[in-house]
Amino acid sequence: MEDKNLAGKVWLVGAGPGDEGLLTIKAAGVLRGADVLVYDCLVGKSIVVKYGAGKELINVGKTAGHHPIPQGEINRILVTEAKKGKKVVRLKGGDPFLFGRGGEELEELKRTGIPFEVVPGVTSPLAVPAYNGIPVTHRDYASSLHIITGHVRAGKENPVHYKALVEAGGTLVFLMGVTALSAIMEELEAAGMRPDMPAAVLQDGTTAGQRRVVATIGTLAGKAAEAAVRPPALIVVGDVCRLAQKLGWYEKLSLSGMKVILTRPKELISAMAEKLREKGAEVLELPAIDTVPIEKNRLLEESLEKPGLYDWIVFTSQVGVRIFFEKMRERGVDIRALSHAKFAVIGEGTRKALENYGIFADVMPELYDGVSLGESIAGQEIRGQKILLPRAEKANRELVPILERAGASVCDLPIYRTVYCGASEMPVSIKDELEDGKDACVVFTSSSTVEGFVKAAGGVDFSKVRAACIGRQTADTAEKYGMRCRISKKASIDSLVELVERMRGTDDEKTEKAEKQ
Repeated sequence: MEDKNLAGKVWLVGAGPGDEGLLTIKAAGVLRGADVLVYDCLVGKSIVVKYGAGKELINVGKTAGHHPIPQGEINRILVTEAKKGKKVVRLKGGDPFLFGRGGEELEELKRTGIPFEVVPGVTSPLAVPAYNGIPVTHRDYASSLHIITGHVRAGKENPVHYKALVEAGGTLVFLMGVTALSAIMEELEAAGMRPDMPAAVLQDGTTAGQRRVVATIGTLAGKAAEAAVRPPALIVVGDVCRLAQKLGWYEKLSLSGMKVILTRPKELISAMAEKLREKGAEVLELPAIDTVPIEKNRLLEESLEKPGLYDWIVFTSQVGVRIFFEKMRERGVDIRALSHAKFAVIGEGTRKALENYGIFADVMPELYDGVSLGESIAGQEIRGQKILLPRAEKANRELVPILERAGASVCDLPIYRTVYCGASEMPVSIKDELEDGKDACVVFTSSSTVEGFVKAAGGVDFSKVRAACIGRQTADTAEKYGMRCRISKKASIDSLVELVERMRGTDDEKTEKAEKQ
């Protein structure tokens, strides 16, 4: 029996045309607070991945000629989930009121007494042409815009008045019209539009698969067929299409057309994702591992009771830095208790994490790996000194012996463990994402991210995976599974991004040659 006191609600949200950066701030806020995400196929995968973690995901997507879940059933799902007291987000590609049946869904919610809100989205008839260098209005070419559905309901007469459209002038944008492209062009010409009117078909706009074919209404259907254009795509007709080549900008970004899968823990992923997106990449944030503090850690508690015992504190990860200082705060240990100690970090990211607590590292190796870190510390006259090493439960085994041979006493302190994410926990199929024909690579920042990826990537042929790795040890692990690996010049995020740029649109042989130059 349903509890009538439960305060369920539905938010009808526009996800934009695909690029996660075009999701509105309000939409992102609503998604973070949702319990259930009911989404369509046109919603960008990166959005589902980023905001779907920990939520109930219901894919009700429709594709051309394939409607596995009828609209009535979608309406029922929204009502049922809301009546359970859940916060339900109905997420649609583009804007929910533009040929998205959003009005029909709200009518059902209103009828059944379910409260709702609408969050508009960036609509594809404006955004996709913009990403292709086509301004839908321009003082020299078009002063009006007409958006038309190219899809006709079965058994219904085509409602489009082509003659009126031609007489009105301006730019025409047809949605869901790829399968009827030839018929649309013929109708426009029959209605009096000149055969040499510029026209374009734009596929997968704002994503790594973005493509455009520019022609005229007399030739577009043939050229689109030659290019094997498929949905989702929209059609633009008008003189503004002349500007596509001149004003096209997205394809000039260094990573446009590339899909990049990031595997590092969620808390560390955002900075790199942002750098890649700025360069035009479609980024999927798929953390293959998670890091959790070790609870009831007696050794850590004892170390924090007398932090003054240690001459050095050595961090091998950003996670280690965060958890160590969080535990200090929980135990009420003043950071000034560490004032006598020296600090060493394995690399740039860890150094920055330490600086967030007002501490600047005394030692950071030129090569960001465990052996180099150990050798750098060993060169600091550490004989007889005590070193605290707060790090992962399963960590580099070479570091401690180097320090002990130099005469130091090392407390190797596990403070967190790595948890692998299974395939069932992934909101999308990694196999499908890697096999969709787009230029793709996977970024690994540690051996554990490789192992986590392998566990999560059910059915993937790893010999076809192009891997961008942060160091030799990480690459060794990836190569163990047959992946095609490249190693960044430095163990830093910026260097990894540069590596991904070198990998774009190249085969392995060309990439390797470029790296050696």
